[in-house]
Amino acid sequence: MAKTSLHKNSDLACGDALPPLRSYNSVMRLSRMGAFFPHRLSFMRVLIRRLAAQKSKMQMPVCALDKNGFGHVVLSLALSGRVYSLIAFSRDIEDGERTDRVIATQWDASFCLFDGVPSLADIDQLAEQVTRQEAGRYDARILTLSRANKSLRLFRHVVDRLAKGQQPDTEALAATGYLMRTTAVYGNGKFGIADRDKVAGYDGLEGAFQAEMLTVFLIREFTLLLAEYCAKERGGQKAASLSDAHRRYLGVGNSTGLGMAPFLVTHPCLLNSWIMAREVAFARGLAVDAASNAQLQRVTTLLERARLHCYEWEVEDTPQMQNIEILRAELDKLCADISARPLAKKAPFADLNERAKEGSEELQELLVSLIIELVPEEVDMLADCMATDAQPRLIPDMRIGEVKALIDAHYHWVEDIDFNAPDADAQFWYVSAAKLEPRLGLRHEEPGAELEMPFNIAGYIRALKSALATVEEDELVAAFLLRAPEFRNILRRIQTIDKFPYGEIRDNLVGAHCRPIDLLRCKLSFFGASKFDPKSDKWTRITLYQGAPTAADLATAPSHDLDDWLFPLRPCMSS
Repeated sequence: MAKTSLHKNSDLACGDALPPLRSYNSVMRLSRMGAFFPHRLSFMRVLIRRLAAQKSKMQMPVCALDKNGFGHVVLSLALSGRVYSLIAFSRDIEDGERTDRVIATQWDASFCLFDGVPSLADIDQLAEQVTRQEAGRYDARILTLSRANKSLRLFRHVVDRLAKGQQPDTEALAATGYLMRTTAVYGNGKFGIADRDKVAGYDGLEGAFQAEMLTVFLIREFTLLLAEYCAKERGGQKAASLSDAHRRYLGVGNSTGLGMAPFLVTHPCLLNSWIMAREVAFARGLAVDAASNAQLQRVTTLLERARLHCYEWEVEDTPQMQNIEILRAELDKLCADISARPLAKKAPFADLNERAKEGSEELQELLVSLIIELVPEEVDMLADCMATDAQPRLIPDMRIGEVKALIDAHYHWVEDIDFNAPDADAQFWYVSAAKLEPRLGLRHEEPGAELEMPFNIAGYIRALKSALATVEEDELVAAFLLRAPEFRNILRRIQTIDKFPYGEIRDNLVGAHCRPIDLLRCKLSFFGASKFDPKSDKWTRITLYQGAPTAADLATAPSHDLDDWLFPLRPCMSS
């Protein structure tokens, strides 16, 4: 297939002619980004397809656990001819030491992804480091670090039931969905581990966040193994193993907060690659002229599965629960409508999308994921477009007149902001000196605004427009910056966004109404997270790999049977 750019100025190069895309002025709004769902191009889905195609087989070269499940385990898996190993350390900690907070120093389990198969000497050395996480010392053989805590109530329930030879209660599983919850998965050279540029060249780990996704996949396998091991130690020969359906339903939990949010602001080229690939995939689905009977049946299957999935999606957060209840009613109505009035024979998926255009953003974005799912042969190759080496760069010989035109083209949304309102700059982003993690402060109530991260994009645009008002149109950017070097970063951003238009979030990121949780959900949807469960506007819990194939599935089932886990359902509803 000939490759052409997905955008006339973008470095993405996948597919043939570019179909009409949704406006970035619509897509890149916080409320819509905060309604994204996982989809075929999510990084977990990409990894599972890769593992399934290669029939990768997991092995356990080391299992050194005591009768209570404490000790260490090594799980190894070959990917594209290269072996990677998860080294998992299980420890006994007091209940009071178990916390999701980033400042924690004790965890039920600590992990590292190791390049190759570790020796006993490696394991002994790492036991003193990995269990300390940030306080440890590492080398480039360590690709990621992670830690997790048990969901104690469910873990104990599963072990107790398996020890008696019984399967766990489905309602108990559905209430949580995971046996352990990670509180961090570190990559990209942190604390001395391998730099991302190095890992990205490793066989099988090409693409965005593949080392991290592999880490979580193996952590999931460890949690299942640990529960079954503890049940066997307690119940002996009468102990049962988890059924295949229960194993697939159990994912890995995750707690994540503000530390993840700034990534989308500081990596505009990469964000553009992610969003554009998703939008191109959606546009290709809408462009289908006629659907096969199998595709039309799949529409019905996926809509019903999505409807049931949303009825299983319960959160304590009032605003999100209200959104879910609206979405449930909308899906009930849409399913009934399609049953009474089948989709149009011409452009049926566009017809499906048209029927939801007056619905909530949650409904509209759920249908984006659903429609992408209907045309795998048209979209799966777009995963290769989602990593980029492009970086923002200043163009010093651009004329000021061109800069003004770019501002008019990409930043007209700034005009909608009332900068005189006290809430226009109510918040500021900064980095905590204690944990080196991003935080959000209240500008008019708390000290520290002088340490602000450069996220007040709207304010910088306003200031730049004022400064450019009297500058000659044909003056060079370089000459202007000699007089006003403080505008260097925003000028570089403006020039970058012209080439990567989906890289700019078109909302006031320091206004009182900015909800960091919207940034989190957008990024987590590209990871493949489901059951989005906000605990405030600043942090959330989610589930990873729920419904996904297990390692045992990869080596035995046909690869095309392993890629159907969008909108997972509890085991009793999975058939």
